[in-house]
Amino acid sequence: MVSKVKCHTCSTMVVWDSSSPFRPFCTERCKLIDLGDWAAENHRIADNPVIDSALSEAYLAELEQEMIKQDNSFFKE
Repeated sequence: MVSKVKCHTCSTMVVWDSSSPFRPFCTERCKLIDLGDWAAENHRIADNPVIDSALSEAYLAELEQEMIKQDNSFFKE
C-alpha cells in the first residue's frame, strides 16, 4: 500500500517514499517556504511554562548543597 501525506505548505498529496525527495513537501519551493516561516518565527515550538522563582531558588540552593557535599572546589574559598 502506498502512503500519501499532504504537503505542509500547499496541501498537495505527496507519495511517502524515495520517489518524493522533498517529502513531506511536494517540491523544494514548498520546503523553502516552510523553512522561511520557521526563520520568521511564524511557526514555533511552545515554550516551557513560567517557572516559579521561589521553587527555582530552593532547587538551586539544594544543588549548591549537593555540590558542597561532593567536595567540589568551586564553592571553596
